[in-house]
Amino acid sequence: MNKFSKTVQLRRVVVTGMGALTPIGNNLEEYWQGLKTGKSGANKITHFDATNFKTQFACEVKGFDPLNHFDRKEARKMDLFTQYAMVTSEEALKHAQVDLDKINKDDVGVIWSSGIGGLKTLQDEIIGFSQRDFQPKFNPFLVPKMIADIAAGMISIKYGFRGVNYCPVSACASSTNALIDALNFIR
Repeated sequence: MNKFSKTVQLRRVVVTGMGALTPIGNNLEEYWQGLKTGKSGANKITHFDATNFKTQFACEVKGFDPLNHFDRKEARKMDLFTQYAMVTSEEALKHAQVDLDKINKDDVGVIWSSGIGGLKTLQDEIIGFSQRDFQPKFNPFLVPKMIADIAAGMISIKYGFRGVNYCPVSACASSTNALIDALNFIR
């Protein structure tokens, strides 16, 4: 056996819980059924006026009402991407059957990725700024709502997790990087 063929024994890691909020299903069961039946998530853009855009379709999450998950005050403090993160993390914990009273929360971390963060918040503030004749009045939650790592922080706060907490941002590869980072922390 040479030095290149030596096998390294690594600790196995498995995914025990999942959550989904996607263009083909707003929970894990709907998502799985959509995958099995080949459902397309593409449809006419509804989240903004796309009249002046060449592309008129996208894969948007459909039928998501934040008030089904948060009170009005709480929902206003979170960008849509953070609301999605909170809902899917709750589903993943339930799916994994995690007993939050029996785990050491110092050992539980959150690595949540996002390619960009709170674009809806940024869009709303820019539109508001232009409609106020460019008067510099901004929502005090602008920065906390739009930074990409806020979702990981909000999840940790909700569940009291005190382990590692951050958000890898690497465009379309962000979720893959988060999985790899989580794997390495667990090992």
